[in-house]
Amino acid sequence: MIDLYYWPTPNGWKVTILLEELGLDYKAIPIDILNGDQFSAEFIALNPNSKIPVLVDPDGPDGAPVTLFESGAIMLYLAEKTGRFFADTTRGKYEVLQWLMFQMGGVGPFFGQANHFNRYAPEQVAYAIERYNKEVARLLGVMDKQMVEQDWIAGDYSIADMAIFGWTRDYAKEPEVLTPFPNVADWFARMNARPAVVRGLAVLAEIRKAPSEFDDKARAVMFGEGADALKESKT
Repeated sequence: MIDLYYWPTPNGWKVTILLEELGLDYKAIPIDILNGDQFSAEFIALNPNSKIPVLVDPDGPDGAPVTLFESGAIMLYLAEKTGRFFADTTRGKYEVLQWLMFQMGGVGPFFGQANHFNRYAPEQVAYAIERYNKEVARLLGVMDKQMVEQDWIAGDYSIADMAIFGWTRDYAKEPEVLTPFPNVADWFARMNARPAVVRGLAVLAEIRKAPSEFDDKARAVMFGEGADALKESKT
């Protein structure tokens, strides 16, 4: 049984969707990032970077247990372990990898910052809103062009689609956001129609909170205002 230390966020969804697509047995262990659980000594022993998700597989390489953090690394591990949702050829693997890196280096950081300044920031910062939303639009344009003649970002359905989907979902809460990008909108609908995606999104969905539901402690933890003090108290 795989243990997944998890909270329902775009990086968490990547892994639950993949696990559901693979049909692997796993247990989702909630790490309440609004309460600061990620700063506990027990969690830092699993991930020194204090971020979810973390995967612990008792049947790792050569049969020895393995603990992995960073969602991209976890996805690559599971794809290679099972031989699914990656590619069979070296050329195909690098096609998938470049789009996985596109998510990790571009989509994740910029969609995340845009979402923060659009919905979470305590004050409206016009410069930041314009900067990050403009870059998100550019990235969506890259994705749209890539899928002019194909259904999936790297050709066949892969971990790259799963990785990009969660961040797109978190940003495009209003459907009209994707209207200028019809190929992305069609891809987004295909992703939402996959039963494993629905199941992956449902994992601990009941504990996810909207920004309007954050209390002062949650805001301090999430946005760094009191994270250092909280981290010290958890060690």
